[in-house]
Amino acid sequence: MPASFCPDCTLCPRLASFLVRTKRTQPDYFCKPVPPFGDAMPKLLIVGLAPGMHGANRTGRPFTGDYAGILLYESLHAAGLSTARTSVDRFDGLQLKGARISNAVKCLPPDNKPLPAEIKTCNQYLKAELEELATVKSILALGTVAHDSVLMALGLKKSSAKFGHGSEHELPGGRHLIDSYHCSRYNTNTRRLTTEMFQSVLARAKALAGL
Repeated sequence: MPASFCPDCTLCPRLASFLVRTKRTQPDYFCKPVPPFGDAMPKLLIVGLAPGMHGANRTGRPFTGDYAGILLYESLHAAGLSTARTSVDRFDGLQLKGARISNAVKCLPPDNKPLPAEIKTCNQYLKAELEELATVKSILALGTVAHDSVLMALGLKKSSAKFGHGSEHELPGGRHLIDSYHCSRYNTNTRRLTTEMFQSVLARAKALAGL
């Protein structure tokens, strides 16, 4: 079975070269594939899109250090799934309880937009992660790309489950997939996603996970 994460992966030439260029201009940044973070035996798996330039690509921890992470970590703490309400970097001591955060694409993409081929190539890691984490009962997908990547990792067709904020889908093996709009600055600023909306979906994902 393929590894669920490779810290030195260069399978996507465009992403690998972009990380090299970014490291030259930002020598203090992580600028490598960002590993999943959280409980080693989670019941809830949260799947995002990809590292942000000044967020996970800088810190080395998913959703840490950028705007999207503010809502996510505050909500995780409010739900009793995190030991702190803010995450500054991967050395800040924050721990997740019963939850784990991963990304559909592990490397920073230019303009935050991975290509379809890159999403497909990186999907082997999410597939292996889902196979390894037998404890996961609920998967929260942040956005369409994350939703589609979960389906791909499980060998399911896109048509088997349509993305929609708050939508719930039964998966093979008794797991559940629940969707949320991504907690990006754009979605929160435009009120497409409010704090109340996101925390409601997270609470449902937590309940489905049996936490």
